[in-house]
Amino acid sequence: MIDVSHLSKSYGPIEALRDVSFSIAAGEIVGLLGPNGAGKTTIIKILTGYLQPDAGTVLVNGLDVLEHTREVQAQIGYLPETAPLYPELSVQAYLKMMADLRQIPVEQQPHLLSEAIYATGLQDHLTRPIGQLSKGYRQRVGLAQAILHRPRLLILDEPTVGLDPTQIVETRNLIRRLAEHSTVLFSTHILSEVEALCDRVIILINGQVKADARLSELEATSDAILVLDQRVPEVPETLKHLPQVQGVGVFKSHDGFPAYRVLGRTAKDRPPVANDLCPAIYNLAREHNWPVRELRRDVRTLETVFNELATAEVAQ
Repeated sequence: MIDVSHLSKSYGPIEALRDVSFSIAAGEIVGLLGPNGAGKTTIIKILTGYLQPDAGTVLVNGLDVLEHTREVQAQIGYLPETAPLYPELSVQAYLKMMADLRQIPVEQQPHLLSEAIYATGLQDHLTRPIGQLSKGYRQRVGLAQAILHRPRLLILDEPTVGLDPTQIVETRNLIRRLAEHSTVLFSTHILSEVEALCDRVIILINGQVKADARLSELEATSDAILVLDQRVPEVPETLKHLPQVQGVGVFKSHDGFPAYRVLGRTAKDRPPVANDLCPAIYNLAREHNWPVRELRRDVRTLETVFNELATAEVAQ
């Protein structure tokens, strides 16, 4: 559905995007994750035809965005960070205006308007001026206009910014329902949004793609945690003799027992080669008669991965 190749964009001396490439297949829900200023909104503006890149190509459903801008925009539903609403219009009048601007045939409008209204839960607010709605309901109106024409691609820029916890949950559920019929790309700097909605994430830092993988791949690790009932001095050195072990860290478990984080060897490129060290550690522990209390594979979170990438970027 989306094919971005070697995309670059600068604003004067500021390099917003540097050689960005990624692809998104039809039916995916993909989170574009990065800190503020990472280049997320710039990518979205280029994808939707509102901004021209300095270099690179962008294809949406096989069409070049620069050469076929109108055709591409007709297939996209777009909700910017600030929804393009008219507060003096009623919900119904605004959506009718958007249907006309989308050049939806008059005979199709009643069905499509009804479909978008019920999908976003706006049926009880049609006659209310948009300016009198809560931020959560204004966000729903913005989503309704974005899906009115049944887009094949739905692009959302920070869709939950400024919403309260209840509204955030409602918006997440709505995005899941919309994803049943559309490919969804949404940008955010909130890690929990990606974990709650996406199977795949593209992490953007300083205008570059630092990771592009499914969450299960990013969070995979070959590290293991070994906890013993009592301290055994030779454990770290013995573990280091395993060929798949890169290093051993010593710490205390939450209940005070001696513990070891066994670091597995991984490939330089992400996602890591997540070999399970536990069988080899178990055999070694049994051979040396270590008093094993706990042996498990370590778990990384998206926050851990993101912080590792951000720290590595600062260190460069």
